[in-house]
Amino acid sequence: MTAPSRRSLDGLVLAPVADQAPGQVGTRTRFAYHERDGVVWAEYAGGDVVRGHLVGTREGDRLDFRYVQLKHDGTTSSGHCVSAVGETADGRIRLEETWEWESQEGSGTSVVEELAPGPQEGTGA
Repeated sequence: MTAPSRRSLDGLVLAPVADQAPGQVGTRTRFAYHERDGVVWAEYAGGDVVRGHLVGTREGDRLDFRYVQLKHDGTTSSGHCVSAVGETADGRIRLEETWEWESQEGSGTSVVEELAPGPQEGTGA
């Protein structure tokens, strides 16, 4: 990841660069981000997730949010995430995330990146 970015997340679509454990967010998941005055939120869907939402804050290049999601098997789950905002070598937004489930056991790290310009899949949100 290159230097931190003050570029707004508003209107961006991001996707994980790798799959997590089965039944969680994966490369087919799309996050539609919004940002206004230090508040961030997103809708997400794809893969095992029918619908998910996150809401939190941005201070500089640090996001702090909580998320909740519904999976295709009908289960729900929620957790907390802190992300460092940066950019890829080609200037796209990259989030390096550290997350922890609050509704179940488990924690980890992941990376999501802004999708490259061009025809993309919808968010399904």
